[in-house]
Amino acid sequence: MATFEQEWAQIKRETSADAGMSLASADGKSGWGQGGSGGLKSEKNAWTSAGDGVGQLAGNVKKALTALEKGQKGLSGGAGRGVLSAAAQQEVHQSWKHYLDEVSGRCGALQERLEKAGNHLYENDQAISKAFDELKDRYKDTPAVGGQSRGR
Repeated sequence: MATFEQEWAQIKRETSADAGMSLASADGKSGWGQGGSGGLKSEKNAWTSAGDGVGQLAGNVKKALTALEKGQKGLSGGAGRGVLSAAAQQEVHQSWKHYLDEVSGRCGALQERLEKAGNHLYENDQAISKAFDELKDRYKDTPAVGGQSRGR
């Protein structure tokens, strides 16, 4: 009977013998600029699935935005006029509406790029990278939460 250490060593040998995937620059060379062996292939299904997931997220964001608008209707008619909490709620509503509109737009743009990458509509890897980098320029991440005092 083998000891735990022997069994563990055997398991590690078996699993490391064939990792099943080769990543760029995983051939022992250090640095990103070295390139890889080209063994990693892109599949349309993976890109399409990612695009579908982002599209579903965009749909959920639109549902949330609709619910937000529905909940706001009572105050938008002036029912809360003169009430400080109603004014604060209106301000919060506007900030969330803006945020959800931006998230929805970002999801749509990301979904489009994922689908184009899956359909090989970009010329090469550099074109794909450029398309995704454009998202970073257009949609900046939001600052940390915590609100703004606005002199209150």
